[in-house]
Amino acid sequence: MPTIAVDKAALFEALGQDYTTAEFDELCFDFGIELDEDTSTSQRPIFNGKQEPPQLKIEIPANRYDMLCFEGISLMLNIFRGKKTSPNYRLVAPSKGELQVINVSKETSRIRPYVSGAILRNIKFTKESYDSFIALQDKLHQNLARQRSLVAIGTHDLDTIEGPFSYEALPPEKINFVPLNQTRSMNGAELMKFYENDRHLSRYLPIVRDSPVYPVIYDSKRIVCSMPPIINGNHSKITLETRNVFVDMTATDRTKLDICNNILVSMFSQYTEEPFTVEPVKVVSSHNHQSRETPDLSPRETQAEVSYINNCCGLSLTPSEICSLLKRMSYAASPSRASPDLIDIQVPPTRADVLHQADIMEDVAIAYGFNRLPRSFPSKSGTIAQCLMINKLSDIVRMEAAMAGWSEVMPLILCSHDENFAYLNRKDDGNTAVRLANPKTAEYQVVRTTLLPGLLKTIRENKHHSVPMKIFEVSDVAFKDLSLERKSRNERHFAAAWYGKSSGFEVVHGLMDRLMLMLKGAFVTGEEGLSSRPVEEAAYWIDEVDDPTFYPGHAAAIHVRIRGNEHVIGVFGILHPTVLEKFDLRYPVSTLEMNIEVFL
Repeated sequence: MPTIAVDKAALFEALGQDYTTAEFDELCFDFGIELDEDTSTSQRPIFNGKQEPPQLKIEIPANRYDMLCFEGISLMLNIFRGKKTSPNYRLVAPSKGELQVINVSKETSRIRPYVSGAILRNIKFTKESYDSFIALQDKLHQNLARQRSLVAIGTHDLDTIEGPFSYEALPPEKINFVPLNQTRSMNGAELMKFYENDRHLSRYLPIVRDSPVYPVIYDSKRIVCSMPPIINGNHSKITLETRNVFVDMTATDRTKLDICNNILVSMFSQYTEEPFTVEPVKVVSSHNHQSRETPDLSPRETQAEVSYINNCCGLSLTPSEICSLLKRMSYAASPSRASPDLIDIQVPPTRADVLHQADIMEDVAIAYGFNRLPRSFPSKSGTIAQCLMINKLSDIVRMEAAMAGWSEVMPLILCSHDENFAYLNRKDDGNTAVRLANPKTAEYQVVRTTLLPGLLKTIRENKHHSVPMKIFEVSDVAFKDLSLERKSRNERHFAAAWYGKSSGFEVVHGLMDRLMLMLKGAFVTGEEGLSSRPVEEAAYWIDEVDDPTFYPGHAAAIHVRIRGNEHVIGVFGILHPTVLEKFDLRYPVSTLEMNIEVFL
């Protein structure tokens, strides 16, 4: 979770009250944040002959992006304490009546397709608020914007540039400007070379370096405002004297783009001449139907159930009482006219983390006080838990294997590509395994399509143990499936491996028979002179199979017939010597693997 350092004296002044460290720690706990450190009790660094003032280092939940700055922390704590009401953020058109415009070029879809903007008119910065403004941009870049890969923020002195603005994507050699805090003009390629050793900016260069075009924002006079996500132009840099701030944001994710824009302008709109007002910007992007006015600061309307909140919290609050608690958390709420069990809620534009009534219930619990909630667990619960059928079946299979004397293991679900295919004498057709796009090590390249590599690696790492070894696993494998939304699917498998001085084929066969008997499957034989009783519900049989993973003539496929439908659910046999060699195993191994989902 991010940690924010704020000036202790300034925060207490904003709160209108001085706190001891213990008292402020209690306030933070009540609100759901955590005081990590009070530097007034420790040795502080000295800069330019002056000691750093005492700071409070506050740990902010990962979902509360609106509290990544001094302004957000002080505002939310004041609302929570009843000292302030929730602000009414408003969009106000300029006095001339015409909005600033950003015209979007079609070529930008090749690299960063989305853009947004806003203007903070007649803002007054102090040294502290200016530093906080820059720091919030850095915090958003590091967290929500994923190191600028999803969103990049640029801020400019509007009085030094003129609209309409254009957002374009050009070859790097055609982009020339003086970067922020530099004196020499560079093109895009020169800029990349200039900053490749920069401690701060070098980490962002790979985002666009290999692209044939770089994103760039121009004003009406073709002055470069910024080349996102790398750096702004020096011409429009903001200072303490800046009175009108133009904010531009480019992104690859529109949702994150809107969240960043809303949070940045909402937090610092309190410093404008008319507090909590923002001037919108018109984005013209007809090629991808993304033309709109940004930002959208209107509250989101939603509803929550009174019974749900009370059941989860163990309370008996009335709708009016819940509304009062929600106002302490910066919501606007009122009892619904549609139903006495519903509350109409307006979620502020800064609370993008509110996705479900569970989030609203959590804020009610915070406002009520976690320490005041009745401690009724486990005699009461607001949820109804039930085991998934696939997990229940897995537990049954797991228990039977354990009672038969086999030991359960739990290897990782990721393995190398060779372990999943080449080591088992199998070929990859490219349409089976889910591959990691950017694996950090050769050991974790694909999501396994079989449980065998994990079992064999477990045996390899435990060869010092006595033999025979009998191990099993009940877990998921994954396959590509382009017909599904996620383009992949999981499948629950059971696998077992025998490792000893003899092959153990008959032992693995016996385990398979035991599991099938427990799963109400009757064995069907086709051997001459033998007969089996007819079975209507479930039956299974085995047929010899030619599988390169196994020794020739020593492998069998498992067939089942369930409610008239026939399936091949797995295979068992003695592993091929080349497989044993690749996994560095010196004794024979017999394995069994089957899909157990067909029994549901």
